Amino acid sequence: MKLKKQVTVCGGAIFCVAVFSLYLMLDKLVLFSTSCDVHPHFFPPGTFPPNRIEQLEQLLEENHQIISHIKDSVLELTDTGAVPPSGQLPFRSANGSWVLPFDGHPTFLSVKPQDCQFAQGRRGHTDLQMLDIYSLLKFDNVDGGVWKQGFEITYEPGAWDNEPLQVFVVPHSHNDPGWIKTFDKYYTDQTQHIFNNMLVKLTEDPRRKFIWSEISFFAKWWESADMHKQEAMRKLILGGQLEMVTGGWVMTDEANVHYFAMIDQLIEGHQWLEKNVGVTPQSGWAVDPFGHSATMAYLLKRANLTSMLIQRVHYSIKKHFASSRSLEFMWRQSWDQESGTDIFCHMMPFYSYDVPHTCGPDPKICCQFDFKRLPGGRVNCPWKVPPRAVVEANVAERAHLLLDQYRKKSKLFRSKVVLIPLGDDFRYDKALEWDQQYLNYQRLFDYMNSHSEMHVQAQFGTLTDYFTAVYKANGVPQGVRPPEYPVLSGDFFAYADREDHYWSGYYTSRPFYKSMDRVLESHLRGAEILFSLAVAHARHAGMEGRYPTSDYTLLTDARRTVALFQHHDAITGTAKENVVIDYGNRLLRSLQGLKRVIINAAHFLVMKNKDVYRFYQTEPFLETVRDDRETWSSNNALQYLVLFNPVEQDRLCVVTVLVNSVRVRVLTEDGQTLPVQLSAQWSSASQMSAEGFQVCVYGCWFNLWCSHIHRKDDPQEVKVQIQFVTYGTRSSKDKSGAYLFLPDGKAKPYSQKEPPVVRVVEGPLFSEVVAMYQHFQQTIRIHNVPGVDGLSLDVTTMVDIREQSNKELAMRLVTDIQNDDTFYTDLNGFQMQPRRHFLKLPLQANFYPMPSQAYIQDSHLRLTLHSAQALGVTSLESGQLEVILDRRLMQDDNRGLGQGLKDNKKTANRFRLLLERRSTGNKVSQPTSFPSLLSHMTSAILNHEVLALPVLPKKRGIPPLHTFTPLMGALPCDFHVLNLRSDTHSPSPYTALILHRKGLDCDLETPNPGFNCTTSEGQLGLSSLFRNLDLQLLQPVSLSLMYSSPPLANDSSISLEPMEISAFRLKLR
Repeated sequence: MKLKKQVTVCGGAIFCVAVFSLYLMLDKLVLFSTSCDVHPHFFPPGTFPPNRIEQLEQLLEENHQIISHIKDSVLELTDTGAVPPSGQLPFRSANGSWVLPFDGHPTFLSVKPQDCQFAQGRRGHTDLQMLDIYSLLKFDNVDGGVWKQGFEITYEPGAWDNEPLQVFVVPHSHNDPGWIKTFDKYYTDQTQHIFNNMLVKLTEDPRRKFIWSEISFFAKWWESADMHKQEAMRKLILGGQLEMVTGGWVMTDEANVHYFAMIDQLIEGHQWLEKNVGVTPQSGWAVDPFGHSATMAYLLKRANLTSMLIQRVHYSIKKHFASSRSLEFMWRQSWDQESGTDIFCHMMPFYSYDVPHTCGPDPKICCQFDFKRLPGGRVNCPWKVPPRAVVEANVAERAHLLLDQYRKKSKLFRSKVVLIPLGDDFRYDKALEWDQQYLNYQRLFDYMNSHSEMHVQAQFGTLTDYFTAVYKANGVPQGVRPPEYPVLSGDFFAYADREDHYWSGYYTSRPFYKSMDRVLESHLRGAEILFSLAVAHARHAGMEGRYPTSDYTLLTDARRTVALFQHHDAITGTAKENVVIDYGNRLLRSLQGLKRVIINAAHFLVMKNKDVYRFYQTEPFLETVRDDRETWSSNNALQYLVLFNPVEQDRLCVVTVLVNSVRVRVLTEDGQTLPVQLSAQWSSASQMSAEGFQVCVYGCWFNLWCSHIHRKDDPQEVKVQIQFVTYGTRSSKDKSGAYLFLPDGKAKPYSQKEPPVVRVVEGPLFSEVVAMYQHFQQTIRIHNVPGVDGLSLDVTTMVDIREQSNKELAMRLVTDIQNDDTFYTDLNGFQMQPRRHFLKLPLQANFYPMPSQAYIQDSHLRLTLHSAQALGVTSLESGQLEVILDRRLMQDDNRGLGQGLKDNKKTANRFRLLLERRSTGNKVSQPTSFPSLLSHMTSAILNHEVLALPVLPKKRGIPPLHTFTPLMGALPCDFHVLNLRSDTHSPSPYTALILHRKGLDCDLETPNPGFNCTTSEGQLGLSSLFRNLDLQLLQPVSLSLMYSSPPLANDSSISLEPMEISAFRLKLR
């Protein structure tokens, strides 16, 4: 037998690196067998025509006979008798049930009543609640005249007699770090020239201003610039002519991204700015993400930004807000009980951020003031009226025409200050455009400002110049709510830019890369934590010079790769095919680099005697497990496996390795035998490999039937069917593409000519059903591991639709839960957002992003679909939850990409299905909703798998190893270590600890979750948190680490409110 998978159960400590001894026993096999597939999948009930049910039942019976034969064959290798000699391995009792050694696993869970009050408490008052606004609006798209999606704007000529209109024209250039061209190609062809011209043209006139947002590009230019250019650019920034807005590594997508990566790309950009320029961003600028998340508003607030701007919002929402002068508001988190999360937000009112749609409501007029489009250039005005250069003979007429647009735009806002962005994609890459725009506008400003009867003060400005003027006009300090300005809660998905063209397709586009991104994020977090701990322990042991701190370069590269991929044309799946390949190569290189960081850190941390530690670059101590390569050969030698648990709590989990012998015993560090399950390796859908077996550890806390599930501790069955459906696209000119979802009607049941191949697996530690269809295969696996793993269903769907044309494949859960038209989706893995299915909206408008989970619930039950990758989700009927798995589209959707989606890859979509019972009747009327503690932990184990690191054979022998447990005790159950991040740019004694306290719904019953912790009302002592390390500095800092508060006493306890994320600078030794 050549290949086999060995699975061990590990009880890990917080971030524990556990050590296991693996003996390859050639004389005796004390294992029980079941067959399981390397990549699990499930047979979905209710998805074939009735006339095939009989065929399916016959097929299932044949599979049961095959499995029985497999079991009998393998059991002939084992000792006969009911109990194996060790007494430890799983065995069948006389009544046929499986006996496992887990019953005595110590668990303790206590949630204090005070920690449950947050979810049940009142919320701060808001004037604008987005779900209510959706209920209110007709979405009727009435022709508004020159402002097609709005209305006619009028004003009284004397409206500014007592208070002149202040106009801030803000030049900008939107640079995508990858879209039609790769990041590097854009930089070479265009972006570097923008910076070089900027340096010259801003210096020519101190009245000129500019804003920039993508630090990834700016850092690349800086690295190639000489000291004189760097100093000149620094002078422009510190002097206020050039403003860095938002300051993230990219202008992040806000639908598919996880909040870990949102924060990390913000930190990367802010820390780069602080180190190289010494500037702190004040205002957020997001003109191109395809919809906007409340999570971004929260993160900017906690990073100490005072104001923000958004653009891509549904045109009906814009019109509604404009009509009530609510385009500027305080954006508050829906769970905020006071106003501590409020941030001032400006919503741009018109169709786009280009010049024709920013000076006022009439694009035909505004286009005449985009001087790049002067006759003779490469771009012109679609409205057939070109710009005219401003000269003395026409300056009066031109100034009055432009001022009319400024005045009309200002009537949509509450102050007499108006913002006029001046730019577009990759603008200002030629010196000529700088002259065309700045010289012509300065002539207009000079004329306006010198004619007092026009009652206007116009100038170039930065974004913060504008916000400062708004605050001043309202008589409030920076960031404070102006009187009478509304407060808003909610988000801005789904986005539509015109007609029924909803940008809900990109929630799923290119799911392979969305999944790869999350794998990389998990490895980055694990590498950050292990590297920080290894460096601190090396310093504690006086061994700084012997630990490979050069790995920090790999960490930095990976941080920037993850950050780059959060760009709103990267993780969204909306770039050209060659650009996607470039992103994929970057992700893969960084993943390989992070694995090296992890194995090097783990090597140092598990050494029992650090004095004998030696690092050899060409002779690694550990390696990472690969599914396609055997880990060990049968040489009858003692071998070791190091396991890293990245989750804060102890966990009972599954690890899989490949070996070439069926005779294996797995022992813990102290010699205890672990239970295992032997399974067949499959060479095809219906053929077992003659060379391989798997050994797996699992079991069954759920009973699974074709159409119902119930927990063993709950006798009531709940209907849960899994169906597969497909969507086509319209036959009209406008079709689905990378951005848009334009289906040809309701979904149709997936069908194929032949019935699926079905495998049924039963075993002591897990059971599963695998169904193989033409375009996908699915496994549902049920576990018999106590705790979180055993309280949910493991669902994996391997999708391959490369033979399809203009099809989208969806998985639909059909239940008898009575959720009516309400369902819940997460925003960035950070918070839950209530949704409603609106019949007045088209089908595609009812899809929402699902980065990590969605659920439906009624007064008795909640069913949560946890996801390891971002996908689009909806609930189109009561009791249903539907997720789009992949999309293959043959055409462009006319949003600039110029391609369809035809580069699909075979993609594994991983889920956990969690059923929970409500313990206290109907508690679902709250405007906010939170996952349970069990749900939070389920998401954690799905997104942060245990990493298995085999110890490589050594000629000199393997030195003594030990389990490394970095924390003195369990963290509070509701605390999550978001990151333990070494100081930016070089290893130092300073580390950033970022903590998130989760909000909990305590009204859902929590069976024994299998972890030892309690809650603490948000209190945590950090001085004794880390084992064998001294805390020498404890300093609260802003979320992006730019702003520092006075240090706390080292023995202080910190306090976090529910839902809050806090960062601290630590010095560990």
